[in-house]
Parts: sequence; C-alpha cells; structure tokens
Amino acid sequence: MDTPAAAAALAGRVVLVAGAQGGLGSAAALACARAGATAVLLGRKPAKLNRLYDAVAKEGPEPALYPLDLEGASPDDYADLAQRIGDEFGRLDGVLHCAADFAGLTPLSQTDPAAFARAVHVNLTARWWLSQACLPLLAQAPDAALVFAVDDPARVGAAFWGGYGLVQPALAALVGMLHAELGANSPVRVSGLQPGPMRTALRGKAYVEENDRAARDPGAYADACVTLLSPAGAAHRGQVWSVQAGSLKA
Repeated sequence: MDTPAAAAALAGRVVLVAGAQGGLGSAAALACARAGATAVLLGRKPAKLNRLYDAVAKEGPEPALYPLDLEGASPDDYADLAQRIGDEFGRLDGVLHCAADFAGLTPLSQTDPAAFARAVHVNLTARWWLSQACLPLLAQAPDAALVFAVDDPARVGAAFWGGYGLVQPALAALVGMLHAELGANSPVRVSGLQPGPMRTALRGKAYVEENDRAARDPGAYADACVTLLSPAGAAHRGQVWSVQAGSLKA
C-alpha cells in the first residue's frame, strides 16, 4: 500500500501542471508545491491562474505562470513552451495533464460538430502535442514523469458523454503505448491517474451537486498526483492507477 506523498518528495523538481486552474489541477499544484516542486501553472484563464499563483507561492517554491488555451494552441506553441521552460529552469521533471473539456450530457446525434471536435482535441490531441513537445526536455532528467488524468471509462463511456467519454479509453491506451515505446529503462515514466468522482465544475455539468453524494473534493487525490510525479511513481509505471478517496491503495 502506498503512503501519502512525503513533504520533500518533489524537492528540487520542476513540474508542469496543465489545466492548473481546474479542480484537480489546482489541488495538485498546491500539493506539488508543498512537496517541494517548482510548479509551472498552465491554463487558459489568467485571472484564476493569478489567484492560484498566490496560493501556490505560500505553500512552496515560487511558481511560474503560462497562460495558454489548449483548444487553439499549435504544436509550435507547445515547442515554444518547452523551450521557455528549458531556458528559465534548465530542466523539466514532470508533466501532469489535468486540462479537460466537457460541454455537458448530449446525445451524439444532437452534438454540435465543433463541440465534439473540441472535446476530442483538448482531451486527447492537445495532451499529446504538449507531451511530445516536452519529451526531449523530460528525457534530460534522471527521473521524469508524464502523468495523464483519466476519467473512468466504464462510467463516461455510457450514453450521452460524447467526445469526452470516447477519448478516455484512448488516453489509457496512450499510457500503455508510450510506455512500451519508451521502454522500461527510459528516464521518462508514463502513467495515468484515474481518480474517483470529484466535485468539480466539469462533473457539475452532468450531475446535480446536492444529489451527488459520490463526489469528493479534488484535494482528496492531490497526494496521488504527487506520488506519480515522484520516484515512488515507478510502482505505477505504464499503468493507469485507480484511486479511491481517502486511500492511496492501488
């Protein structure tokens, strides 16, 4: 059984948190700072990022802000991001993918084509473009982690979840595929985190909050994010780790 992330588990590391302004992203960024990491906060809402910046700075090393909308960003934008991180910090030890797009429960036959394409792009394609751009910098670290937040395919693969639901099994497949291609001896570890139901704005588009007794605060899964980004994450290399609130048991 894993134990909660140690206070210095990420000491000296630089971690990029994509979707930092969201529920899981913000909780993870705070936890990373408490664990000693310098967090690069990536998100599309500058006002929320600025508020998060202040909170993260109180918990650990001074973070960095990088406003970017994943929907419109190109591969060149991600390459520029990786270059800037390398120039400023000289290293990158982890990337945590929490950015997500979900417009709400809609029958496929009535889904707006642009909304469907946006969900597939933000939840899958953009995540890969960002990962691909960061891989060379990650590979320079002695121990680096690439972590994808994955929703439960059994739940969101049901009716009405649209493009968001369809890409979750693809994300799980991406974890296994990239792990196999990099090899077990690569300095870059690839893994997924499947948290339990979280009380977030995304989930609020599908469930009425006052009736949603299964959801927990995203902070319940912040230590699991730190674990996967730290050397302890080697135990979950090439796997999607399903975590339940109140327990870090795989």
